[in-house]
Order: sequence, then structure tokens, then C-alpha cells
Amino acid sequence: MFRRSVLLCLIAGIVTTLAFSSTALAQSGGGCDLQGTASFSPGLNSNAQNFNYSFHGNLSSCQSSEAGAPASGSVSAGEAVTIGGQQFQEPVASGNGSCGSSTTSGTAIVTWADGTTTVVQYSTTGAAAAVHLQGTVASSVTLPAINPAPGQPTSTTVTTTRYGGSSALGLLTFQPPDPTACNTAGGVTAAGISGAIGLSS
Repeated sequence: MFRRSVLLCLIAGIVTTLAFSSTALAQSGGGCDLQGTASFSPGLNSNAQNFNYSFHGNLSSCQSSEAGAPASGSVSAGEAVTIGGQQFQEPVASGNGSCGSSTTSGTAIVTWADGTTTVVQYSTTGAAAAVHLQGTVASSVTLPAINPAPGQPTSTTVTTTRYGGSSALGLLTFQPPDPTACNTAGGVTAAGISGAIGLSS
């Protein structure tokens, strides 16, 4: 049976910090660099609470044991996206925790440079300076339309066309622009996210 091992970068809204390079993950067959931004509501602070978040980012320097695999792409979760000139809502990612520890779950959509897509259902756990992500590639996800006009579709389905049947594993870095915001009532409402994640089957 053909064995495939690739690395791609996905999203996870997380609330901890760990530097982890794609080079370390390259041992499992490849790597992607992720640079993106997450938004949290309500903002994350020192007290545990339920929260929602969204994310978008760019994937670069991807390597793969699969010949012809794209070397870049983009990823998003919990955002409003435009497909065929119409807006649709991705599933809102959610979690519980604080700036010190958290658990989250969500669905990310990766759009590769060659036009293929990967839908990933994932969860994360974080404590202190480390976050662990696990996930699986889903066959598809259905997105509801945002204020559709008469005659427009009320939903659309995004289907996985690359890396179906794979599982994901990785670590990410949470980079709040002002770390002291964790100690304020408003908390951290936006932060940079970077890291590397493995996807293999």
C-alpha cells in the first residue's frame, strides 16, 4: 500500500508559547512554515474562560515526500470566506482556558497553491510554553452562506482533494503583541501564530 508522509501547517488557536521549527519535523517526511494571526473573543487573560477564535495564515517552504506536492498555500479557521463571489462562514473554533493553559478544537481549511484543498478537524492542548495539536483530515465541511441574496445558495461544501485520510500532529507558537495584556481585563484579543505541523498517512 502506498505510504505517504507530508508536512503541512495548519491552524490552531492557542494560548501558549513554544519555538518549534519545521526542520525538527522534517524527519517525518517534509515541512511547512506557518505565519498567521489569530483573533480571540473574549480576549484571553489570566482567568480560565470559554472563548471563540478565528485564524488565517500563510504556508511556505513546504516539503513533501509526495512528488509534485505544492510548496505553499494558505489556511484559515472560523473566518468568513468568499467562494465564487459569495461569502460563507467557516465553523467557529472554540476553546476553554487562559494565557497559561487551554484546550481548543476547530476545523481548518487549507488551500494549496495548485488549487487543491485539505479540510482538517483538530484539537489542541496547551500548558505553560507548550501546545500540542492533533487532528485528522476530513472528507469535507459544509459552510452556511452569510446573508444570501434571493436565488443564491444557502450553503456550500468544501471537499478535501489532497492528503485525504491523513492525521496531523504538531506544535505552534503563540506571540501576543503585548504579553502584559494577559493581566488586564480585556486580555489578548489578537496574536501572531507560527510553527510547524506534521501530516502523515
